[in-house]
Amino acid sequence: MSPVLPALPFGPERIAVVSITRHGIALAGRIVAALPGATLFVPEKFAAEAEAAAPGAWQGYAGKTGEQIPILFSRYDGIVAIISLGAMVRLVAPHLQNKESDPGVVVLDEAGLFSIPMLSGHLGGGNALAGHVAAAIGATQVLTTASDARQTLAVDLLGRELGWTFEASHDELVRTSAAVVNDDPVALVQEAGSPDWWPRHANGRTGPLPANLRRFARIEDLRPEDFAAVLWITHRQPEPELAARLAGKRVIYRPPVDA
Repeated sequence: MSPVLPALPFGPERIAVVSITRHGIALAGRIVAALPGATLFVPEKFAAEAEAAAPGAWQGYAGKTGEQIPILFSRYDGIVAIISLGAMVRLVAPHLQNKESDPGVVVLDEAGLFSIPMLSGHLGGGNALAGHVAAAIGATQVLTTASDARQTLAVDLLGRELGWTFEASHDELVRTSAAVVNDDPVALVQEAGSPDWWPRHANGRTGPLPANLRRFARIEDLRPEDFAAVLWITHRQPEPELAARLAGKRVIYRPPVDA
């Protein structure tokens, strides 16, 4: 039976697979096969190996691998690199911008044992991509993001699988995420959208909703001052007085109007 692959937030055509060794290219071929539409990038000297591993789905490059990174960052939403973690950190470091725009980057060892999201795990889809690759080749996904390691709510992923968007500043995302993972009291107000989001959240949660989240049906039913963070799923706009009370500690989620 084929493995169930976690959903990706972008199409395979937006994924680059990079390998710089012969053994790595063989593994890269398996990954490209699991991601039809992805492109394998290799040094030109490994053209024959690349064609054998990923027929017609590869590109060769001259020069240093580091020179390809800004090109890949501008053209792809996900990068799978069969390169050591330390080396990849050094390669991407000069080109990092922010978590809202950097691509999801996943690193694998040549043996295909571990699939490690090293950059943009949530907003950039790195965790989902690592899980997809791990399931496809039988690797172990290595998650270090606190919400995923503890199977709690990921503030910046809530409702993503259902097409929800969110409104929050960077500081609000940081503050509300910290409140969730630190078990501070968090209000979860759902006035719109499907109530069946938890089992599908961040590729699936198997346990109950975290105990520090208290659910409400209307924003009027709570005192914002009693909570470290407020997660509000709604089609409404907050009135000025309420907006002031929520300022700095709220994320507003917007399901599609017809959902």
